[in-house]
Amino acid sequence: MKKATTISIITPVFNAKDTLRDCIESVLSQDYSVEYIIVDGGSTDGTTDIIAEYASRLAHLISEPDRNSYDAANKGIALATGDVIGILAADDIYAHGEVVSKVAAAFELDVDACYGDLVYVDRRNTTKVTRYWKAGAYERKLFYNGWMPPHPTFFVRRSMYEKYGMFRLDQGTAADYELMLRFLFKAGITAAYVPEVLVKMRAGGSSGMSLRNRIKANRYDRRAWKLNGLRPKPWTLLLKPLSKLSQYYHAAKMRTL
Repeated sequence: MKKATTISIITPVFNAKDTLRDCIESVLSQDYSVEYIIVDGGSTDGTTDIIAEYASRLAHLISEPDRNSYDAANKGIALATGDVIGILAADDIYAHGEVVSKVAAAFELDVDACYGDLVYVDRRNTTKVTRYWKAGAYERKLFYNGWMPPHPTFFVRRSMYEKYGMFRLDQGTAADYELMLRFLFKAGITAAYVPEVLVKMRAGGSSGMSLRNRIKANRYDRRAWKLNGLRPKPWTLLLKPLSKLSQYYHAAKMRTL
């Protein structure tokens, strides 16, 4: 009899007392057992008091200064023992209680990774959808068109991190893009698409908050290709931010979730 896939979930957090409880509850209410790891960057706003309420249900807890959320994620990955690792930020929540079981089912197809759709929601009202990131089935060539999977929905076998490395801390807000480019496009790992919303992300991501941040993010995106010895098409890095326009179109057809 085949052994059930074990799954580790990592939540990096720093001063997120207003949203962390929703995140934790969405993980612990899953219908599939997980190894849950929280990596706190030394919060001072009461976040650690919330974490303490759930301490007995955590597999690991780290609370110490870190360089950024990707540094925290790397610490969690190093501790994880599950076959598969998912990363859920403190502002995010799983869309329903069967997310992890559906992810586990996807890995029964003997793939290296899986991902699904994501919705951006109002920070206070998480049923109000503002953008719908419909990922679609994976094709390697899509990266040339600015495509990437929604990173909070991206679950990867732990062995892939061991083989291809963790998040680069010098890649700013594009660290997740660089890792997925490295894993999917360069290394050619296999991935399954779960065609439904897996994660709700509160609106307000740092890479898209201003023109200045968007220009900075574009530089990091370009560097991600260069670091991996890859060359994007002339239109790739232009299409990447433009792809967000379709997310507003899909959201217009689904205002609540």
